[in-house]
Amino acid sequence: MFPRDFAWGAATSAYQIEGGWQTDGKGPSIWDTFCHEEGRVFGNQNGDVACNSYELWEKDLECIQQLGLTHYRLSLSWARLLPDGTTRNVNQRGVQYYNRVIDDLLACNVSPMVSLYHFDLAQAIQDVGGWKSPGVATLFDNYAKFCFQTFGDRVKLWITINEPQVCAKLGHEVGIHAPGLKEKGTTAYLVGHNMLRAHAMAWHSYNSTYRITQNGAVSLALNSDWLEPLDPGRSEDVTSAERDLIFTLGWFAWPVFVTGDYPELMRSSIETQSKMMGYSGELRLPRFSIDDPPILGTADFFALNYYTSRKVKSGGCSEQILSMKRDLAAEEVLDPSWPICGVSWLAVVPNGLRKLLKYIKDVFNNPTIYITENGFAQVGPLQIEDVERCKFYKSTILEVAKAIEEDEVNVRGYFAWSLMDNFEWADGFSARFGLFHVDFSDPELRRTIYQSGREYAKIISKYKSV
Repeated sequence: MFPRDFAWGAATSAYQIEGGWQTDGKGPSIWDTFCHEEGRVFGNQNGDVACNSYELWEKDLECIQQLGLTHYRLSLSWARLLPDGTTRNVNQRGVQYYNRVIDDLLACNVSPMVSLYHFDLAQAIQDVGGWKSPGVATLFDNYAKFCFQTFGDRVKLWITINEPQVCAKLGHEVGIHAPGLKEKGTTAYLVGHNMLRAHAMAWHSYNSTYRITQNGAVSLALNSDWLEPLDPGRSEDVTSAERDLIFTLGWFAWPVFVTGDYPELMRSSIETQSKMMGYSGELRLPRFSIDDPPILGTADFFALNYYTSRKVKSGGCSEQILSMKRDLAAEEVLDPSWPICGVSWLAVVPNGLRKLLKYIKDVFNNPTIYITENGFAQVGPLQIEDVERCKFYKSTILEVAKAIEEDEVNVRGYFAWSLMDNFEWADGFSARFGLFHVDFSDPELRRTIYQSGREYAKIISKYKSV
């Protein structure tokens, strides 16, 4: 049911697990700044210590080995490697840490998938405009080239930027993620644009300089729910669902995989709202410059983060200001038959993943796909015997198998989110996604495998030996 070389993995990110926020020369990131402001995060929690993976890496490695993973997805902290965000100031302690992590993984026959950016921009770059500044793309490219040169002899799977749509929208439109901006209707599109420019520069740098000797693959991780019409017989709902997929997944996938530019439906929707609201400023959805490296084709595989699904119906926006919500002009609703796990937004819809994989095959030219995140949250009383999450992993992986076998989707890997309970952004430590429980009240931050972790290990063992 799965290819022999299928990647069985789990994922983490630097800010969510490492801690050591001021240790060994690390510079501050925007999430350090954001979490230290009152009222930003559940319980005013922060990632100053988190799982303390900076000091307890051996414990993480034991968890990875216990699961029998073939792959482990981690991210590098830009501010740990380059405290001021530039290659003028390299923190050798940070380099040593990631060298050790990568070398230890390979010694255990685990292949690293490394993300260069997972939400934690160096604060020094934010101070000069962050992702709003056109110059950030060159800074990112320099950082990427430094990482390719330093670690690329051993890393064969790279992610440039994780979930640019989430970073742009939640960090710059809604304001519930760092850097906490609420500049509605304009900044998120600019941020997304600069992230695409940064990604493309880094891909071209790898392609022209490092690929021939390192023989790796580079992409960016795109998140999307599966979105389908609330009433398939109502044309307004059908077009609203199509538009929602365009605004969510197409925003970044279309330029990279289809045309080299944004979807026309997205651009026309935004421009229509601009005219209706009497907006006369700069183009809200920017155009790509011929001076930048081309965007089209800058992904060697499709990296997908999937968590849930939504039904979509047509609907306007009552806000009398420009906003992404107004541009979208659609309303997402939950199917009452879908169970909710933990956090309110996370409906459990395994077959939505299969539908989304088929959509990606059909719309984005049948790419090789890695599912780079997928998980199930637990909140409230701790349940080490997490029966519902066990069911979730079994049913989800079955849907992936169906996508491979019946829909002929070229899925090459599955990464569970997450290896262990960690700092879940604005939810702090209140949401637990781990295959291992971390006791944050224990000074030793003890890791204990959940039943779902044991179940996932069985699945991996079964298919690795086929």
